[in-house]
Amino acid sequence: MGIWSRKSVAVMRQEAGAGGGHLRRSLGVVSLTAFGVGSTIGAGIFVLTGAEAAHHAGPAVTFSFMLASLACFFAGLCYAEFAAMVPVAGSAYSYAYATMGELVAWIIGWCISLEYVFSAALVAIGWSGYAQSAFGDLGFHLPQVLTAAPFRWQTDHVVITGTWVDLPAVLVTIGCTLLLVFSTRQSAIVNTIIVSAKVAAIIIIVVVGAHYVNPANWHPFVPPNTGGYGNFGWTGVATAAGVVFFSYIGFDGISTLAEDCHHPQRTIPLSLFLALAICTALYVGVSLVVTGLTHYTGLDVPDPIYHALSAVRADLGWLKALVAVVAVFGLISVILLSLLGQVRILYAMGRDGLLPAALTRTSPRFGTPHIGTLWTGAVAALTAGFTPLDVLTELISIGTLLAFAMVCAGILVLRKTDPHHERPFRTPWVPLVPVAGVLCCLYLMYSLPIYTWKRLLYWLLIGILLYVAYGYRHSKLTRAGAAP
Repeated sequence: MGIWSRKSVAVMRQEAGAGGGHLRRSLGVVSLTAFGVGSTIGAGIFVLTGAEAAHHAGPAVTFSFMLASLACFFAGLCYAEFAAMVPVAGSAYSYAYATMGELVAWIIGWCISLEYVFSAALVAIGWSGYAQSAFGDLGFHLPQVLTAAPFRWQTDHVVITGTWVDLPAVLVTIGCTLLLVFSTRQSAIVNTIIVSAKVAAIIIIVVVGAHYVNPANWHPFVPPNTGGYGNFGWTGVATAAGVVFFSYIGFDGISTLAEDCHHPQRTIPLSLFLALAICTALYVGVSLVVTGLTHYTGLDVPDPIYHALSAVRADLGWLKALVAVVAVFGLISVILLSLLGQVRILYAMGRDGLLPAALTRTSPRFGTPHIGTLWTGAVAALTAGFTPLDVLTELISIGTLLAFAMVCAGILVLRKTDPHHERPFRTPWVPLVPVAGVLCCLYLMYSLPIYTWKRLLYWLLIGILLYVAYGYRHSKLTRAGAAP
């Protein structure tokens, strides 16, 4: 009994199948894959491609996406086994509860909050940048004080920007929150339509943009290191891979919806790998085109694709308009799933007593956890309005990497502690695949700047204090006297 108590897989499955007040199963393979692709193809393509090319990797940011996807593949094989065994809301949090105990599960759940709430805010900031560019071309401009966060982080100190709030980022977050309150199914339909259009448009951008690529912009493909770890060269590729790993969070988001989908033992593993394959192909294509259209040193802008197309001398106004429309509408799907993933994590933690039970209440009319949704949306909106992009990106990535590493380690633990449990999907080549997943994630974490580790430690300290003050005392498993 206590912080190392584990919740059995059988109990989790029983809770997920219980009646009354639980989530409606309304999603299939197409909807679930679309949620994964929709949340993954967003800030990674529309925002981070340019920033990481300019700061760390140059044109070799393409290799960074490949490296991140490799780590994601190993983690995905482990996720698939867990998702098939434990088809419940909560994703990595629930998997850790079944394998490594309550305290580790709490830490993972707390880290995943970095992944979802902050990523929703980050994507909303990116959406704001593209929306302002698009409306600016139409002659409509917001007052300057309503266009960005009131401060930004510069190396080791804060710089005041003179603005008040990023109003478009706040408004789009609120809109997505309200849509999720009304219906998960309707959100899925809206998301599937947006994602289909977004993928088609990105393919058009890659195909057309490839005709205007200047190969000279790719030389050198891996810029030489300028001094210090992560300043271009191959260490820069690794650092960029650690940052753009954030781009694959939709991968984790699929498994948080286990209690929202039909036949999760089959649906989730298939959706995981379909989403990863589609997203990796699109990331590689876009990163090659963007760095080929203009020199990477000029890509440190909120809207790198738009900027790259603007550098082409040919009249590509129609393609720029397409980018603006895709970004404005396409990033909405990313915000939707980021919020939805966080709500499902809160739902699972509230059901276990580690957070207030109000977070598990579902609306009698809509069948959605409305209180948790509104709370998540409010925090994300405030973060989007008042926090700069650069503070969020690396913090999200390191929290995601830690969660993925724990999931990979959990496979090794559960194979020892519960070897005979039914596994509709089995991770192949154990222990090779889980160990490779852990090592890839740890290497990418190591590649991130030291100040990112400091912020993670501060975040973990706050989380542990919250667990001691509330979670431990209200844990249903601990109060029931469950043995580890």
